[in-house]
Amino acid sequence: MDFKDYYSTLGVSKTASDKEIKQAYRKLARKHHPDVNPGDKSAETRFKEINEAYEVLGDPAKRKKYDELGANWRAYEQAGATQGGGFDPSQFGGGAGGWNVHFGGGGPGGQGYRTMTQEEMNEMFGGENPFSDFFQTFFGGGGGEARGRGGRAGRSRQPQARAGRDVEQEIELPLEDVYHGTTRRFSIQHDGQTRTVDVRIPSGVGDGARVRVSGEGEQGSGGAQSGDLYLRIRTTPHPHFERKGRDLYIRVPIPLTTAVLGGEADVQTLGGKSLRLKIPPTTQNAQVFRLKGHGMPATGKSDAHGDLYATVEVQLPRDLTAEQRKHFEALQKLESGAKNSAA
Repeated sequence: MDFKDYYSTLGVSKTASDKEIKQAYRKLARKHHPDVNPGDKSAETRFKEINEAYEVLGDPAKRKKYDELGANWRAYEQAGATQGGGFDPSQFGGGAGGWNVHFGGGGPGGQGYRTMTQEEMNEMFGGENPFSDFFQTFFGGGGGEARGRGGRAGRSRQPQARAGRDVEQEIELPLEDVYHGTTRRFSIQHDGQTRTVDVRIPSGVGDGARVRVSGEGEQGSGGAQSGDLYLRIRTTPHPHFERKGRDLYIRVPIPLTTAVLGGEADVQTLGGKSLRLKIPPTTQNAQVFRLKGHGMPATGKSDAHGDLYATVEVQLPRDLTAEQRKHFEALQKLESGAKNSAA
């Protein structure tokens, strides 16, 4: 039985933080998930290896045992040879444990992450055990007891504390709430009991972004911690503003006379301010003006904003008074005269 280098499997160093290990796992799980690589046996094998590595390194207790085992691996090999292939993994800090497998779920693209049950793993891989002999021997899993090379049973598998799964919920917010930030109240059920939680949505969050609410997911068992609640933000369409990243876009109607002679136009910002936009003479329809710093705020940086882009829409008159018609006819004669002179 070969020693499994789980750090190498995830591409992290032995001093990597829990966050770095989790990030590496998520990236690899999303890349090699069977839903993303249908029929690819090499990706399936890689996915199993990634899950097994994260099962150990993602659990502080298992990671500690693994690090201790690494230092004593040669002693284990010698003990196995001395005992004719039989050994007791408990003397090296091993023993049966439980299943706590994680993967990038949600189909192709790996949208979201949650804990996968043993039944789901078995179903995904056709009922076969997705873990190596090395893992089963030192960290348990799948059977009632761990077995060594010589077939001697190790310690019986004991019930294991299991962390609760993460829960994801989509919420819709108007663009004004995303601009200013808001607080929403949610009712969450745990073991038949309902409690309310106030969640602060920071200003400037992007459409599709997730807001994490720690400990408000599925409850853990055996004293393990609960999962987290993730709120996925969906911004409802606004009647006047369009958002593109941190920039906002708005259409500003102006009279024909203002477009021709120049003037000013009122522009209302999403933040509630009224701006005066200077319109130069002979401004063309659909011309765009940038109003710097009046777009969406950057999340966590209230003093940093995107820009507001105003597209002018020249409004033609629908009805003309006799006096207005007289002046337009005079203008028409002037234009005709200018064309004849040029010819």
